[in-house]
Amino acid sequence: MKKSKQIYFNRELSWLSFNQRVLDQASRSSNPLLERLKFIAITASNLDEFFMVRVGGLALIADSATALDINGWTPTQQLEKIRARARQMYADQSECLLNELEPLLAKEGIERVKPESLSKSDLKFLRNRFQEEMLSSLSPIAIENTETFPALSGARICMCVRLKNDFSSRLDTPTEKEVSLEQAANRQNDRYVLIPMGKSLARFQSLPSKTGYRYMLTEDVVGMFLSDFFGEQEVIEWNTLRVTRNGDVDLEEDGRADLLIGMQAMLEARRKSACVRLEISDSTSLKMQTFLQNSIDVQEDDVYSIQGPLGLSDYFTLAGLRGFPRLKDANWPAQPSPEFSSAEGIFQTISRGDRLLYHPYQSYEPIVQFIQAAATDPAVIAVKQTLYRTSESSEIVKALCLAAENGKHVTVIVELKARFDEARNINWSRELADAGVDVIYGVRGLKTHAKMCLVVRREPTGIKRYIHFGTGNYNESTAKLYSDASLFTCDEKLGRDSVHFFNAITGLSVPQTLEKLIAAPINLRESLIEMIRIETESATRGNAAAITAKVNSLVDKQIIDELYLASQAGVKIRLNIRGICCLVPGKKGLSENIRVISVVDRLLEHARIFHFHHGGNERIFISSADWMGRNLDRRIELMVPVLDKNCKSRLTKILRTYFDDNVAASELQPNGDYIAVTKKRKKKDFRSQLNLHQEACQIHSTQTNPKHTVFEPHRGEKLD
Repeated sequence: MKKSKQIYFNRELSWLSFNQRVLDQASRSSNPLLERLKFIAITASNLDEFFMVRVGGLALIADSATALDINGWTPTQQLEKIRARARQMYADQSECLLNELEPLLAKEGIERVKPESLSKSDLKFLRNRFQEEMLSSLSPIAIENTETFPALSGARICMCVRLKNDFSSRLDTPTEKEVSLEQAANRQNDRYVLIPMGKSLARFQSLPSKTGYRYMLTEDVVGMFLSDFFGEQEVIEWNTLRVTRNGDVDLEEDGRADLLIGMQAMLEARRKSACVRLEISDSTSLKMQTFLQNSIDVQEDDVYSIQGPLGLSDYFTLAGLRGFPRLKDANWPAQPSPEFSSAEGIFQTISRGDRLLYHPYQSYEPIVQFIQAAATDPAVIAVKQTLYRTSESSEIVKALCLAAENGKHVTVIVELKARFDEARNINWSRELADAGVDVIYGVRGLKTHAKMCLVVRREPTGIKRYIHFGTGNYNESTAKLYSDASLFTCDEKLGRDSVHFFNAITGLSVPQTLEKLIAAPINLRESLIEMIRIETESATRGNAAAITAKVNSLVDKQIIDELYLASQAGVKIRLNIRGICCLVPGKKGLSENIRVISVVDRLLEHARIFHFHHGGNERIFISSADWMGRNLDRRIELMVPVLDKNCKSRLTKILRTYFDDNVAASELQPNGDYIAVTKKRKKKDFRSQLNLHQEACQIHSTQTNPKHTVFEPHRGEKLD
């Protein structure tokens, strides 16, 4: 067999491979049932965004002969491969949901009821609900012709009803005589009515049940009572559809003064953008499908016929059902860090030494407390922070507002261009501005993705700067689900660098020389390449050389090529890459010294951690940036050196933990397949995320309940 000459994997197919690994979790019998259902919803949600952004972007340049991928494929070639792979994923989703999960859930008392299985009492119950709630909130839209077809909202379930046209029998009525011949000709065919499912309607309609949970899909309920809309008119068929619109509509930064107005215009354009995917029920007739294709203006290649329910991201609601603890993962409560004591102020704690936290195993609360303390501490004179995404009701935003109201000089860089969070960011940026915060709306042409909060205090010894650096967003909600690293420090040089870096962003200038911080798009790419080359040169001289990195994506060709050269020189390279990986590992003569694993488990791996052997003088960093062109060249990012000995040791151990995983890890093969990492003989199961949770519990327990070898009296304290 002829060996493949491919030395890069396609970005889009690699992402679809990642989503398949997530979907595989739904098929794992070792996972609790409702968690398996959640993985179905995650893959569906991921696929929605993939079509909106990646497929949408390729569709815009489909005719280009020069916009080639890393392998030289045209957009059209990529779209063909994406469609084929996505259709297989749809089939796998349906197979898992309909033939695996629904029967198992029904045995556990969570049953989807079909219309034909309803009892008389069920039918009466649903009719009352339909007439009291649904009939009033739903609005059928009659379609005269394709030109009058409404612009359906993206990612929303809609019903299409085909009715028998009774126009000829009513032709004598005055209103009918007035219609044009063209309209009359159109009406000789069956007529169509759309019923968009209201946003306020729950997707799942519960039924009375003595035990367990019985439910129906809302569209099935509406389908049973269509006569309430159409009377005696004959319904030939009804089916569901779902439109996905191009989400790759970016702001054109033309120098306008009011960026908020520009963002709102962009959001409106996205709502009306072209359809890049039409999902329909597999029972849809060819006649209805043709009508929908022509009306929505979508090519047949972009129509996906799906068995079972559409819009599986809605199943997040069902996966969150209460009352079924046995069908969910055991709780892993975030552990308080003993390094942050309520008996000591947070600034005093940080001043005694750098502090590292690993979330969500360790609580995110110290980050919130850090900003809350800055808001009320009389010694604090300024707060500077970047915000990319945050939660709905953010305590961090509230604390920043309070700080400004308390007279602190608060400056916040709000990234309005955080995709699909633009509307939320607009709202709370106004809230910050109303409180007196100086709000900077990012930098023209770049996204501010760095995660940093700088607090400036006036202390008896002079001005002191306290900084939090993170790999994740300042979002208290996702901090419970994403694995991320946090570093607190008051290192003098990092403090000065942070001031220069932040002021350069707000002042639209190039920062003064940075001593320790590394930033994109200034020198992050060059610094990474330099450190890879140092390892390459060391290996060439016969010395020890190694690179270990944890990132979400590896796409950048220049970084990949440098890693290939390092591998050929003998550098041992271990990469923990959650999602996209365009590098081909284990290929003889190219990358046999490179190993790539992916860990997909109950928590989303999100931290970026880099380790370079550096001649024995180990260099360890945390970063907001993945190894992608957009992060290195088109975003404002930070790579932060971890200097404290204990923090470095902990990060090294965390990196090692992932490569020991033989439960949730899979290894990328030279042919692009991911093979589950299996445990070696006599080895026990080792699950990295469980191990990290247990370690966090142990750290908390050990440091809060130390064994007393010396009896220490309490002095000068009042007893309650």
